[in-house]
Amino acid sequence: MRVDLLTKEYPPEVYGGAGVHVAELTRVLRRHIDVQVRCFGGPRDEDGTTAYPEPAELADANAALRTFGTDLAIAADCAGADLLHSHTWYANLAGHLGSLLHGAPHVLSAHSLEPLRPWKAEQLGGGYALSSYAERTAYEGAAGLIAVSAGMREDILRSYPQVDPQRVHVVHNGIDVDDWAPNPATDALTARGIDPEAPTVVFVGRITRQKGLPYFLRAARELPAGVQVVLCAGAPDTPEIAAEVDSLVRELQSTRTGVHLISEHLPRHELTQVLSHATTFVCPSVYEPLGIVNLEAMACGIPVVATATGGIPEVVVDGETGDLVHLDQEQDGTGTPRDPDTFVRDLAAALTRMVADPERARRMGEASRRHAAEHFSWESIGERTLEVYRTVLEAGRP
Repeated sequence: MRVDLLTKEYPPEVYGGAGVHVAELTRVLRRHIDVQVRCFGGPRDEDGTTAYPEPAELADANAALRTFGTDLAIAADCAGADLLHSHTWYANLAGHLGSLLHGAPHVLSAHSLEPLRPWKAEQLGGGYALSSYAERTAYEGAAGLIAVSAGMREDILRSYPQVDPQRVHVVHNGIDVDDWAPNPATDALTARGIDPEAPTVVFVGRITRQKGLPYFLRAARELPAGVQVVLCAGAPDTPEIAAEVDSLVRELQSTRTGVHLISEHLPRHELTQVLSHATTFVCPSVYEPLGIVNLEAMACGIPVVATATGGIPEVVVDGETGDLVHLDQEQDGTGTPRDPDTFVRDLAAALTRMVADPERARRMGEASRRHAAEHFSWESIGERTLEVYRTVLEAGRP
């Protein structure tokens, strides 16, 4: 079986959870089948991987339109594949068109949904209408859809009622517990002035409305004195949210010590140090289909304080591997808290409980690593993905 895996992100050009997912899934699938990766960006030197730059003639066009240009080039090259598997709206159109052109079924993985990210209109302008069109067309035409959580499956069926529920399969994200493991080294911390022994709350994520960072920065005002805050946060979606976060960080730094902002993308061996020496991880997302960052933190042996939204409750076991914070959200697609002050207060209280009881946090951290290893190994995720491929191919046979 040859599967062409279509994606915007692929190492070394990875900036989010979808890119991590694709890289790990490719690695495990190649043990069983022929996988040809077709990705965006600069040339790759990996066998079986082809990269596609944006067309030069669209250099001055809207970003979404440039994406479409790359999708056309990818679709043209998929001849000979038994199945096409696309990830995120960036590559969904390539999968849809490639399926029509070459007669191979198209499976897509849903890592997020454009109708539930309306703030992207700030980032893409009219391009948001294009990204929404590409996603809707691909979802309604796909032979199979993979949701990374049961919560995401519900979101798909609610957002795209034309999709046949029988075509939507749940396969969680995975984690490599050998790569993501407790790291006793401290050089990456001390080089940045971070105290490895101090009680610490860590946030890791892009600066986007989805990740809820401004809510955490407000909650951090209420943390006990002496608690460090480490923010591994970069790649802002828009100048507006970048300015908002920068203002909140500067305000926090003016009122308490131990607030560290790391804007660059940390290599894994450094990020595992940051996670391993923290008391707890925080995930204040208002929209999160699953949250691979939570799995990374859990595999490093720390508990998670997270919003009880999307697929997060399928990863974080409340009271066992961390604490979930209830969020009463608007149902208009934005996920905005109906009572932001209550959400901030509840988040601050949950974090305070965690850092105030280091023994409880330690026990939860041990449980977190066990849970990640037992339920989210990439080998099992690869096996489930292959099952989806076989189901789709069998359904297409006369």
